[in-house]
Amino acid sequence: MADLSDKIKSAVNKVKGETKDQAGNATNDPGLQAEGKLDKLKGEAQDKISRLKD
Repeated sequence: MADLSDKIKSAVNKVKGETKDQAGNATNDPGLQAEGKLDKLKGEAQDKISRLKD
């Protein structure tokens, strides 16, 4: 069973990723956008793993 910390980590990575992605868009920084996209993907992967534990 997935614990709450897995779900929190997933949500944090998704929010962090979205923030970086949007900041990269606003400042025209493709590197920051890429970091944001990776963080979002990491969060989504963590979310899927936690669902499999359930």
